[in-house]
Amino acid sequence: MSHAEIHQRCTKVLSTPSARQRRLAAILRSLRKEKGMSREAVAERLGCSPPTITRMEAAQTSARIADVTVMLEIYEVPEHTKEVLLQLARDARKRGWWDKMSDTIPEYFQSYVGLEEDASSISGYESEYVPGLFQTEEYARAVMSAEPTLPSEEQLTRSISIRMKRQERLASAQRPETWMVLNEAVIRRSVGGESVMRRQLQHLHELSLQNSINIQILGFDSGAHPAMNGGFSILKFPELSDPDLVYLEYWRGSIYLEAPDDVDAYNRLFDHLRARAIGPDQTRRLIEQAAGGMR
Repeated sequence: MSHAEIHQRCTKVLSTPSARQRRLAAILRSLRKEKGMSREAVAERLGCSPPTITRMEAAQTSARIADVTVMLEIYEVPEHTKEVLLQLARDARKRGWWDKMSDTIPEYFQSYVGLEEDASSISGYESEYVPGLFQTEEYARAVMSAEPTLPSEEQLTRSISIRMKRQERLASAQRPETWMVLNEAVIRRSVGGESVMRRQLQHLHELSLQNSINIQILGFDSGAHPAMNGGFSILKFPELSDPDLVYLEYWRGSIYLEAPDDVDAYNRLFDHLRARAIGPDQTRRLIEQAAGGMR
């Protein structure tokens, strides 16, 4: 990577700390590889463990300014480029709105919220419930109240407000292109009672009319399909240099996949699902039908 390319990547407008952290991580990884150094060699010079370098290069942790300074010296980065990268590192350590609510957002989900803020495209599949970006407050409360340990009213209120805050992007000027395939069970399962579910279905119908949102239902009659082991989300970003990723969530944890082979596999999986699902117009009719069957 040339120093001109580094300048170009660092000076592009980045909206959130998560985007800056990912950009810094990618540049540090490229600089190390161009220098022909192993993570172990850099860790030894830095006085840390190789996993620390791995986490920094994977944007799993915010790199300390002191560590970045030493790494740039190891990679023999010129002074004018070094300052640009150090400013990127400082900006990456700034807090996003979600960090102020870190006592409410599970640790495994905090990174996702930041990445979601930067995504230009969000697609995926849900098998059991309406995705968080599409939930009404009542529906979200019912889902959260189904936990084995019932949250306090204060925890519920804060968690719901975070979910509603995430949804603001869908109506913003920088809204992402969103395409979700939902198992038919999502619209058939009565969450929170029939009146809550009816309003949720009406909200889904309204969302599906937006130009930037596509919703498809994978019907029961489609039989076996390749995503029967659970849901997933695929996030894509405006810059080609920022790799796409797949987010998999399980109870009390999550997994991020960024290897090109993994992301390609999930893109193919999503293509299969939307090919098997009914189209957007049919989906709207099915949602209306399901809502009409609830008192």
